[in-house]
This record gives sequence, structure tokens and C-alpha cells, in this order.
Amino acid sequence: MLINAPRGTKDILPDQIKNWIAVEKTMREVCARYGFSEIRTPTFEHTELFQRGIGEGTDVVDKEMYTFTDRGNRSITLRPENTASVIRAYLQNKLYSASTLVKLFYIGSMFRYDRPQAGRLREFHQFGVEAIGEANAEVDAEVILLALDVLRELGLAGLTLKLNTVGCPKCRPVYRQKLTHFFSDKLDELCGDCRTRYEKNPLRILDCKVDGGKEFMEDAPKIKDCLCDECREHFKRVQDLLTAVGVEYEIDARLVRGLDYYTKTAFEIRCDDLGAQAAVAGGGRYDGLIEELGGISTPGIGFALGIERLLIALEKKDKLPTVESAIDGFVVSANAEAYAFELMLKLRRAGLTVVTDFAKRSMKAQMKQAARSGARYALIVGENEVAARTVTIKNLSTSDQQSVAFDDVHDRIILR
Repeated sequence: MLINAPRGTKDILPDQIKNWIAVEKTMREVCARYGFSEIRTPTFEHTELFQRGIGEGTDVVDKEMYTFTDRGNRSITLRPENTASVIRAYLQNKLYSASTLVKLFYIGSMFRYDRPQAGRLREFHQFGVEAIGEANAEVDAEVILLALDVLRELGLAGLTLKLNTVGCPKCRPVYRQKLTHFFSDKLDELCGDCRTRYEKNPLRILDCKVDGGKEFMEDAPKIKDCLCDECREHFKRVQDLLTAVGVEYEIDARLVRGLDYYTKTAFEIRCDDLGAQAAVAGGGRYDGLIEELGGISTPGIGFALGIERLLIALEKKDKLPTVESAIDGFVVSANAEAYAFELMLKLRRAGLTVVTDFAKRSMKAQMKQAARSGARYALIVGENEVAARTVTIKNLSTSDQQSVAFDDVHDRIILR
């Protein structure tokens, strides 16, 4: 009996991986232009990191984490997101000593126990950035622009930037109190999850997929009416900076994001072609997270982008990266295996990609395989080539071929 991959996981096969590599290449290039450096954190962490960082009472912590006890009787969790891990690495490795603003990005697997559907798996991959150490609105605007640039360079158009502020510990309690009062007589109309959120974090009710469309939600208090002067000015500055560079956005008063560590700026980038899974990127400011995880009060902002969901959007818009064949030569051998090995080793060590067929099939079958491989050239060797120390090079696009000295093969291939 065959053993299949666990539900909610997916193999990324060779004919698909080229798209992943091309997308990740664009992400790394854009991050380099913005001055962000790559970081890689462990796939699993102590469970407490996410309980404190994401917040108990959130769906992620209460329902979605893969948590287990290891052989040392420690509670371990596969990372459901990477911001908390990056902050842990920032503190543990004293990255703050190198610069007042530390700019990091990551690409890796995350894990959440969720109902699998298009663009949402139990093991999924995220690209994200974190800018740690500066509180000014210019950093918010830069992070948002970086996210937009990655998506636009990959070919996505028709994007919608949603923007909001979720206040700070000074003004959010006022908003929380207004929400609690507003929903107090509507508890019977709320789903079970939202009745729990009412006690723990009523802001999360605004983001509920079940209750979000109910008529009374339109009358819910708006946080803009509760902001302190600092938060109001910060949000205005973010908007002014985006407007100054021609970026259009929509204010979404119900955008609160799904994690408790957000403060001030929250944003989401949507691609409507994805229907219910329209959000391709989202993030915000988290000025209280580092202190919550044991550091001194330090501001930060970041975003994350689901790579599977991004690839679905690119495919729907016919914008998947075009990747040319990486095979320079396919060696076709007729009773000249040792000579073929010598040729392949020489070309590979010179930086070319060269493959062959080890089944010892007929020349005709090997030539068909060479054509199917997508190689630029067939490099034909037999007894005559071994005796003359030559190689017959055949251009698989034009069918032109010529005999070339063994030592000249590399130059002939790269100069054509």
C-alpha cells in the first residue's frame, strides 16, 4: 500500500520548482535593492515564543498550531509564522548592536492546522520582511513599497492596497471599550468564536469571516474616532508618503490583521482574481512585540506573503515566470562511455550544464531523448570521435552540426 503525503501538504515537483526559483530570485533582488538581508530561523521553536508573541486567544495559537512534547518533555511548536522567530533571533544574537535599523527578510515553510483549500495548505511557504528599530512612518511606507514592488516586478497588476491603523496601548483601550459596548447586545447574533473574542479581544470580531458580512457590522465604532494624537499623526504621515509617490490605497476601518502584536499601521494587498483568498500580502507595525519577548521597548514593522497563493495569482493572470532550459548539452554516446564521462566532467567543471542517457539505448533513441530534454546541443561521441579526439556538436534548434576538437567544445557552446 502506497503512503501518500499528509493532508494539507504538497510536493513541489521538478516542472514546478523552476517557477518557485524564479519568484524567489525576484524577491531576493528587490530586498537587496531596499537593503534587506536574508535570515533563516529554525522550523520549530519553544511553544511559549508563539503564545507570548502571537497572543493566547488568537485562532493561530488556540486552534492552528502544530505543538508536541519532545523527548526532553519540552513543548515545541512548528512555526505558524516567522515574525516571532525573527524577533527571537534578533534578541538572542544581539543584532541590534550592529545598527539602529535592522532590515531582514526570510523565505521558508510555516505550519498551521487549517482546512486545506486552494492557496491555503497546512504546510505553506512565506516570504516576509521585518524592519526593526525605527518608529517613524518612513519605514512603514518603505515596507509597503517593497511589498508592492515585489508583486509588480512579478507581473501582478490590478492590486488593491488596503490601509488602516489599529492604534497603540494608549488609545486602543478606548476603542476596545467602545467595541465591547457596541457588541454587548449582539452576542446572540455572533458566532461562537466571536463570543470568545468578545471577552479576549473584541477587535478580532471585525475580521471574522462568519460575522463580517452581517448588517450591524457596518455600524461598528471606527478606530479613527479613538486615536491618540501620536497615532493619528503617524497614520497621516504614512498616507502622505504613499500619496507623494503615487501609490493609491483604500482605508479599510475593519482591517485589524489576525495577530495580537500589531500596533498602528496595518495593511493588506489584495488581488481580486483569487476570490475568497484575495489577500496576497499583509502586515503591519508591532511596536510592543520585542518587549513582550523579553527585549527592551523597540519598534518594528513587517509583512508576509504566501508563495503558494502568489503562484496561483500569477498563473491566473498568465504571468508565471518564463524559464528557459538550463541544459547546455546532452551527450549522445555510441560505445564511448569513458570518453563521454571525460567530456561531461570537463564541461561541468567549466560551468556548463550537461546530461546524458545511461540506459545505453540506440543513437536514435538517445537523440529523441536529447530533443525532449530541452538541451541546446547534442554532443555526439562514438568510436570515430574518440580516435580523432573530437566531438560532433548538433544544434537541436537548427539541426546544424559540425565536428569540433575536444578542447574547443566549451568555447564553441558559449560563443554560439
